[in-house]
Amino acid sequence: MTEVRSYSDIDNLAERLRDVPYESILRTIGRVAEREGIEAYAVGGMVRDVLLGRATTDLDFVTVDAGTGIELAEAVGEELGGRTAHVYPKFGTAAIRIPAEEALPEEHPDDALELEFVAARKESYRSHSRKPEVEAGTLEDDQYRRDFTVNAMAIHLAPDRFGALIDPFDGRRDLERQTIDTPLDPEETFEDDPLRMIRAARFAAQLEFRVSDCVFDAMGTQAERVEILSQERITEELHKILEADTPSIGFKILEASGVLEHFMPELQRLKGVDVVDGRDHKDNFYHTLEVLDNVAERTSDRPAEETRWLRWAALLHDIAKPQTKRFDPEQGWTFHGHEDVGARMIPDLFRKWRLPTDERMDYVQTLVRLHLRPIALADEKVTDSAVRRLLYEAGDAIDDLMTLVRSDVTSNNPDRRRRYLEAFDRVEEKMRIVEEKDRLRNFEPPVDGYEIMETLDIEEGVAVGIAKTWIREAILDGEIPNEHDAAFDYLMEIKDEALRRGALFEAMQDRLEGPENRALGAIKEVVFEDPDLPEDRQAAIEYLEAVKGEVLSGDEDAEGGSE
Repeated sequence: MTEVRSYSDIDNLAERLRDVPYESILRTIGRVAEREGIEAYAVGGMVRDVLLGRATTDLDFVTVDAGTGIELAEAVGEELGGRTAHVYPKFGTAAIRIPAEEALPEEHPDDALELEFVAARKESYRSHSRKPEVEAGTLEDDQYRRDFTVNAMAIHLAPDRFGALIDPFDGRRDLERQTIDTPLDPEETFEDDPLRMIRAARFAAQLEFRVSDCVFDAMGTQAERVEILSQERITEELHKILEADTPSIGFKILEASGVLEHFMPELQRLKGVDVVDGRDHKDNFYHTLEVLDNVAERTSDRPAEETRWLRWAALLHDIAKPQTKRFDPEQGWTFHGHEDVGARMIPDLFRKWRLPTDERMDYVQTLVRLHLRPIALADEKVTDSAVRRLLYEAGDAIDDLMTLVRSDVTSNNPDRRRRYLEAFDRVEEKMRIVEEKDRLRNFEPPVDGYEIMETLDIEEGVAVGIAKTWIREAILDGEIPNEHDAAFDYLMEIKDEALRRGALFEAMQDRLEGPENRALGAIKEVVFEDPDLPEDRQAAIEYLEAVKGEVLSGDEDAEGGSE
């Protein structure tokens, strides 16, 4: 939790600024501004963090009079050894980036100091738009437009007043009260820019503060307005909430205020407890947030940004429980298959939330799909092949998977928690032994597709895929060791059947026309996996024709049922 110091009588931060690594840069900016005849101030998060004793690397500066922000940035860049000021004329801003080795202490976790300059402005919004009308303003105007009192403080940079605090909304008091409040009426603040509701939850999570009663009430009144926001802006705030030390604070505020359901209904649906015959289940929303906090705590020795996607996996690991919830008179409430259904949901959710659909999505999908698997391996009768499969499927994500499954233990019963965690200790020991013996992390069969094609004198196709898959499965099942010679010998044993099945697939592919191609996936699955595929060619073709018929018949039934 943020350590809050007593500063109710502070009017000048010059003494505190001596302790920050960028004090000399602030003084340089003040001297350059005075020389250029520009009125300049440091504002916002930097001032807040100096008062809190928190590290920061994003420094914001406001100047007075149109165009002076860019003018000061260019002059400061020259003064700092000819550094480039990156100018953004459309927004009236400029930025200078200073590498960490030149501006920050050794071993500082950030890689650069970012200086951003902008001329003071005032903004007005129309109710149907999230884009403000902007015009030049005074420092006071600029402070009025800021989101929260703790972000609306400024300090003088001029040499004769360096560090003097300008705090028109008593942000110091709110820091001391550990409260997020708005400079103006919160209804008006959120009407102007509804993203500020999500930012309120974000700052509450980052600082471990509460939101004021009037802010919370206004979030409830204005909640629906978040629907006009671009998803990219929302997702940027979600990343920051997830990377807080206690991310649940932010999500609880968003849910309780009614904001969450307007941009993340899938998470909102986890909330609630059903009761049948006096039997209930845990509230999966609060369970999810507890798992998320556990992950944050278990990875506190790593930079939060490095664990971003593990935290997303924690947030989404039970996302399919509402769809899979069933009541069984004997078992009570069940959520069978929620891990597989949840994994299938991930691509659509990532697209909806404008998250990357690359290997990071694959990683989250893998963790969601596998998060129940390790507990099944705790049984002492579990074979090495089951452990091999988990190692193979998880790959480099295996350590993060184990962090997630340990974090998923949220029982209030200490004995039950201990039993689960001891079971995971046994699983990890089994994995260590199997990994040491079989070298299965990021495993690829020792006989690759090129060698199969050369050995069998065939071109790329289904027969190659069948041979490669069967070799992999034989290694995972422990039938052959993970060695080239053993895999090659096994290829020689299965090659004729792989070639036969490959030819059957190609024959069926040639027979399919138009809509019949919808059956190709099912036919391929049978060719790869079905042990009952007849040996006689004609009988095998008839068998595969029957598979095609079942698929197409199922499509017709689905279409009829939707009419």
